[in-house]
Amino acid sequence: MKHLQDFAFIEAVIRAGSIRKAAEDLNITASALNRRINRFEEEFGYEIFERLPRGVRLNPAGELMLQHIRTQRSDFARLQSQVADLSGVRRGHVSIACSQALLPYFLPEQIARYRNAHQGVTFSVNARDRVAAEQELSSFSSDIALVFEPRHLVDFEVILSVRQPIFAIMRPDHPLAAAPELRLRDCLEYPYVAPGAQFAVRVLLETAVKRRQFEQFTPILESESFDFMRHYVLEENAITFQFPIGLNLTGKMGYVARPLSQRDVEPGNLLLGQLRGRTLPVASARFAQQLAQNLQEQTLKAMQ
Repeated sequence: MKHLQDFAFIEAVIRAGSIRKAAEDLNITASALNRRINRFEEEFGYEIFERLPRGVRLNPAGELMLQHIRTQRSDFARLQSQVADLSGVRRGHVSIACSQALLPYFLPEQIARYRNAHQGVTFSVNARDRVAAEQELSSFSSDIALVFEPRHLVDFEVILSVRQPIFAIMRPDHPLAAAPELRLRDCLEYPYVAPGAQFAVRVLLETAVKRRQFEQFTPILESESFDFMRHYVLEENAITFQFPIGLNLTGKMGYVARPLSQRDVEPGNLLLGQLRGRTLPVASARFAQQLAQNLQEQTLKAMQ
């Protein structure tokens, strides 16, 4: 607790890369900031910055200190949330790293539902790919992640895994729109657009193409935006591919969505997770429980 202000100064220096620029950002003098850093290093017993001709950077001891800072911040946030619970007031902040598919429908509904009961809780939601989401958990930038098939699971503690088949998206007048289920080979005979290689949908599609020895996977257009791809196929009458959790399958959105046969393409795994070994603040833990319950309910309905 004593060094929380020191931690804020240290993080400012890390972001700025120099004491002078950090002092400008903090609106204090460079000499005052330098004295504060020196005093902290003296109390700590080790230098944490390597002094360079044009700035500073963390040394190995500083890297360990940075991880300690983030842990302290997380522990303090959890303590504040627990104390608020004692008084019967649910407060706190929930930070989420998630795949794009969760942004249009699923998370807005879930966050609004949670805040309807606990209006003192605030949220931040950041679209991240699989690798970036795991990095955010490790750096305490996000409390929970909701992503498709993280690439590395060393620090990713899985709370819940949900299978999601891939759907083909097209205009209602597309030649394949009337079929209740589509084969991948049929889809690839028409113009199609696809996400980049960092997305799980693309990985699963390319894996299926190689396994079944189809011709090379060659979309007419690639994009990082699933919203863009959904709108584009309405213009050219092409096909795109997406997980159903990112689609409005009941509303009139101008497109139709048909599942790809799982004989051709394996479903993706939507993983809800947190940093392994971390005790989440109360608000984040309760929200993660709500997400897990809702995802399980959706899975059961889809199986009926």
